[in-house]
Amino acid sequence: MAEISKDVMMELYYWLKLTRTIEDRVTILYRQGKIQGGAWTSHGMEAISVGYSLALEKDDIICPYFRDMGAFLVRRITPKRIFSQYLGRKTGVTGGKDGNVHAGDINLGIIGFPSHLADNYPVATGVALAFKMRGEKRVVAACTGDGGTSRGDFHEALNFASVRKLPVVFFCNNNQYAYSTPLRFQMAIKDVSQRAIAYNIPSETVDGNDILAVYSAAKRTYQRAREGEGPSFIECKTMRMHGHSEHDAAKYVPKEILEEWKKKDPVINYEKYLIEKKVVTSEKLAEIDKKIKSEVEEAVEFSEKSPYPEGKDTLEGVYKI
Repeated sequence: MAEISKDVMMELYYWLKLTRTIEDRVTILYRQGKIQGGAWTSHGMEAISVGYSLALEKDDIICPYFRDMGAFLVRRITPKRIFSQYLGRKTGVTGGKDGNVHAGDINLGIIGFPSHLADNYPVATGVALAFKMRGEKRVVAACTGDGGTSRGDFHEALNFASVRKLPVVFFCNNNQYAYSTPLRFQMAIKDVSQRAIAYNIPSETVDGNDILAVYSAAKRTYQRAREGEGPSFIECKTMRMHGHSEHDAAKYVPKEILEEWKKKDPVINYEKYLIEKKVVTSEKLAEIDKKIKSEVEEAVEFSEKSPYPEGKDTLEGVYKI
């Protein structure tokens, strides 16, 4: 693993902790009946989106999926815009036209996505093709779940990206379950990263709960793509600690599995690491935590006071004649 500065380590921690705190608050709002529809969180998986997005350069592009809250935050979509999005307010990312995280902001280098997993892979491949045709030293990062790798979009995107040697890095958030289907009933291979071998794409499997491992792997493969060596595939092994969404009690997941993965919590273990390596003191972490909680509560208050969109607003920015 390449040397990572203390400043980067602390920035990784800030986004990691902010992601966990925001999504814990989203869960509360959902259970209070303030969020319409579903609420999908990345509890236990936050290290993946934070790690791969912070490793990018400013002019790079991300094509995230619905468990990539950390990527939205790292790309500077503010907590106020996030909560307004969930509450369907005019101050949300989509101006109140949609809820949850089905959103993007091209000005921040984020391409929005639909519900269907792996749909963002071909889009990322198309963006990478544009970069190559223009001769730009830019990279695209796209993420999907383990279930998404079983869709046709996944295979088509990897094949095209490999044939054209495009500057795109594909990430897989392997959280062990495609909704309620465990990985062993979905594929007969040990690692999802093996699926990239068929397309002659370099691949690797990393600990998705180790934010430094994710960040380092991302940095390395982005550099490879930037130098014209083509795509890479990174599988990040983790565990979905909540249900598929907040309405799902996940009774199909054996309790002993969840108990085992609790010991690998990416936030708690990273805090321990930073203290053990004397990167920061426990007092400083407590100070950061207090600041983040205040920031989140301020964002919730702002969003709850924000107006809903007017009827005419629903027709704006939807289509063009």
